[in-house]
Amino acid sequence: MAGVGFTEVMSLEEIEPDLFRADFTYEDEYRLYGGQVAAQALLAAGRTVDPARSPHSLHGYFLRSGRCELPTVFEVHRDRDGRSYSARRVVARQEGKAIFTAVMSFALTGADHTAPEAQNQVIQAPHAPLPADCEQIPVPRLFAHEWGLLEPLTPRLPFPERFWSRCTSDLGDDTLLHACAITYMSDGSSGLGRLHDERNTTGASLDHAVWFHQHVSADQWLLNIMEPVRTAHGRGLYTGSMFTEDGTLAVSLAQQALFRPTG
Repeated sequence: MAGVGFTEVMSLEEIEPDLFRADFTYEDEYRLYGGQVAAQALLAAGRTVDPARSPHSLHGYFLRSGRCELPTVFEVHRDRDGRSYSARRVVARQEGKAIFTAVMSFALTGADHTAPEAQNQVIQAPHAPLPADCEQIPVPRLFAHEWGLLEPLTPRLPFPERFWSRCTSDLGDDTLLHACAITYMSDGSSGLGRLHDERNTTGASLDHAVWFHQHVSADQWLLNIMEPVRTAHGRGLYTGSMFTEDGTLAVSLAQQALFRPTG
């Protein structure tokens, strides 16, 4: 599948109002990549929103394993269109069964014109080598994306925790498509890798959340920092931050996944 562009992966056919189908399929021994479903769900929802409103948050739940060789249908529910915000719910289905659900919110940029906009960044980007000085590693099953791995804090982990990433396709100036590309890459790794031992390991993703603090170009390098938070009751939670090359925190994310005994 080399040479597949991101716009091809994201291609949606509008079957009828608020109903879309993703026809990009391929044969693979693994289940459908969750970041692809989440990104396509965001794109479907965005197609029903005023183009002046950009996504600022997504909260999704992975319900069943999807299959790469099957198309996915996305049902969009228009919960609300307010003066500044629009809310959408999306259900992704294969063979009539829900595999992913999500709620998403879109907002006018700079909607409050009555007072200066407050922008505070508490979390600072760690010092990191430039992407060109990092080890370039293959990104399995992620189309049109590349990673530059930072020197690991610990011995080689099962999932990279600190790396640069970007989309290799030309995304133009479509804000929604850039947000979809970031959502796509946001599920590409995990912050739970350092907690693996001879008894416990990470399993399937359960839920995933992304917050867009500002518009950011997904075809420019983003520094990804993943941090474990807690494991308990067979689940593990980690958080993530994506910084632009100038150190601006552009995206925050969190994910909970199964974390169970290996046997």
